[in-house]
Amino acid sequence: MSANLAKLENHLATRSYVEGYTPSQADVTVFKAISAAPDAAANPHVARWYNHIKSYAAEHASLPGSSTAGEAFIGGASAAAAEEEEEEIDLFGSDDEEDAEAERIKAERVAAYNAKKANKPKTVAKSVVTMDVKPWDDETDMVALEAAVRSIEQDGLLWGASKLVPIGYGIKKLQITLVVEDEKVSTDELQEKIAEFEDYVQSTDITAMQKL
Repeated sequence: MSANLAKLENHLATRSYVEGYTPSQADVTVFKAISAAPDAAANPHVARWYNHIKSYAAEHASLPGSSTAGEAFIGGASAAAAEEEEEEIDLFGSDDEEDAEAERIKAERVAAYNAKKANKPKTVAKSVVTMDVKPWDDETDMVALEAAVRSIEQDGLLWGASKLVPIGYGIKKLQITLVVEDEKVSTDELQEKIAEFEDYVQSTDITAMQKL
């Protein structure tokens, strides 16, 4: 097993030996786990320590202490690599789980939005219309004409205010307002129905239309 140089570098940054204040078997154990002289640029503290312990090579067998403390710095690199690899795998797994969770939340939000939209009352498009209804002549009964017009009843149709407007030669036209639901009432069809009162009505015109 090789030594964990990164862990050893951190340890020796504030210490001269692996354990205690003099060379020991803990230093020898770690020293033997290092196959070649450490790179001084990458691990300056390990390199300093390595050269120092190397100078005791003839005394390695007789140095005091236990190797136990040194074992903490051996095999750690592989374990760290394995742990890092496992962490990477977990992270990828976590990404997949996060993606799945994000998709689930998104689906729930879409479903909630659609449900809210379905339950929301539909906005009814309406228009205010001003219509002119012209009689045949000045002898036409305008009261009867208006009564005939207002007799038309239809879902989505609401008759409003009206007035008689002079158009010349003693003739007056009926100007009437109405509110229609756009999807239910066709103004063209409504004009055709009014034109059927041919005893009174000569023609009709839509003079204004405004959306509500």
